[in-house]
Amino acid sequence: MTTLSGSLSRLLRFSKSLSSSSNPRNFRHTRQAFRNHTHHRRFQTLVTPVSIISKVNRTSLPIGGRLTGARVSTMSNGAEESHRGVRFPLSPSSALVIQKGDITEWFVDGSSDAIVNPANELMLGGGGADGAIHRAAGPELKAACYSVPEVRPGVRCPTGEARITLGFKLPASHVIHTVGPIYDVDSNPEASLSNAYRNSLRVAKENDIKYIAFPAISCGVYRYPLDKAASVAISTIREFSNDFKEVHFVLFSDDIYNAWLDKANELLAGQ
Repeated sequence: MTTLSGSLSRLLRFSKSLSSSSNPRNFRHTRQAFRNHTHHRRFQTLVTPVSIISKVNRTSLPIGGRLTGARVSTMSNGAEESHRGVRFPLSPSSALVIQKGDITEWFVDGSSDAIVNPANELMLGGGGADGAIHRAAGPELKAACYSVPEVRPGVRCPTGEARITLGFKLPASHVIHTVGPIYDVDSNPEASLSNAYRNSLRVAKENDIKYIAFPAISCGVYRYPLDKAASVAISTIREFSNDFKEVHFVLFSDDIYNAWLDKANELLAGQ
């Protein structure tokens, strides 16, 4: 009876230490400490699978990068679905990947990868994904953008064009800055949006980028309709189907993610 009471006491202390830790990297050490201080195998079996593994899966799986042991299912249209997103073949050597997540955390190898920043024409940071990318990259990114020459006062990157800088503190090696159209203001928003994707891909190709990740350009405060934006984005990327190993869309919200998946299924079915 004394042994059981002592084991219960140690289990309570272990549960408190687990719930007070917000860093998934601490779970491995907490679990080992529990194993070192308890000899009752029944408690180990009850606690380890549920409390540790489920929380790590929720918080620490990377958005991009090399994952092993991924469970992949093949869909009827040839796409493959895993916890990294849905993968559509563009050509025998290239794929489009659509996934939900935070684009500031995306990377593949940290040397030939780039994320695309939906910037404004001044290129000095702003709201939404633009601001998030600048914050994650650190002040060095803003300094690098300052060094980009203005093509006219207050404009470093006109709508539809693209510029490239290093990624600095981001896990991806480079940032490609592009400016999408304001849907209700631009005289030809479809052409401007297509140019933003096309010029981003051209700049990436010129700089030997093999993996590139886009957000949904112009779909925030610029109010581009999601279905139309997805059609322009995926159609333009198909023009570069032999130039990159992978083209990703890393999308933050469910409605944008679903719009992109629906459009990819429509445009890439059977490819």
